[in-house]
Amino acid sequence: MSKLSVIDTKAKIGKNVKIGPFCYVGPNVQLGDNVELISNVHIEGNTKIAKGTLIYPFASIGTSPQDLKYKGEANSLEIGEYNVIREYVTINPGTAGGGSKTRVGNNCLLMISSHVAHDCQIGNNVVIANNVPLGGHVIIEDSVVIGGNSAVQQFTRIGRLAMIGGMTGVLKDVIPFGLSFGNRNYLQGINLIGLRRKKYDNKKILELDSAYKRIFSSEKFHENLAKINGEFKENELVKEVINFIEKDKKRPICTPLAK
Repeated sequence: MSKLSVIDTKAKIGKNVKIGPFCYVGPNVQLGDNVELISNVHIEGNTKIAKGTLIYPFASIGTSPQDLKYKGEANSLEIGEYNVIREYVTINPGTAGGGSKTRVGNNCLLMISSHVAHDCQIGNNVVIANNVPLGGHVIIEDSVVIGGNSAVQQFTRIGRLAMIGGMTGVLKDVIPFGLSFGNRNYLQGINLIGLRRKKYDNKKILELDSAYKRIFSSEKFHENLAKINGEFKENELVKEVINFIEKDKKRPICTPLAK
């Protein structure tokens, strides 16, 4: 550990942790085994970072939420294993209005200048590209990829294995396996390449594609959903999409552009 860094004596530091010069580690911070802070990393608050995570210079982790409703109440931030957090990334802890905890899963890549706001819940194997801000209370499920210079509005959900194109304004929830693009996001199909890379059975992928086309065949997709509900009961991919849509009917769902 560099003598040029400030590490509070109350901080809990695991084995083989590397802390380069000009870092600050606050009293309530926990760093797991083999975590590395390259240099100029600021970590404070009730922040726990699991083993093997690598943090690049000028990242700011655990500072107060950017929420005018936050009044200093107890909160926390949990970051999982083997993440890569690049330069200028900012991650804020939770607020009382969102469960008081922000979570980032395992094996995620947060590229330069991305921002994870208060009360966000990020899954595993997520890639968030350069300059992407996530608003408060956003839920990102496993294996999602978000392209550079996109922005995700607060309370938005993005389902598992979805892909967001670069420079997309994400205002509506994106179904699992969906491809979403546009100045204001719309659906452009199913992430077939991602599904095949995950080695899903081709028959199930084709059934998912068929179900997708039927669900979004008209603007009355909730009615279309009711018509096929049960038809694909043996296909877990289709069931995942249906469950995602039905889980929160108050949230707008991203749909294809009207023809």
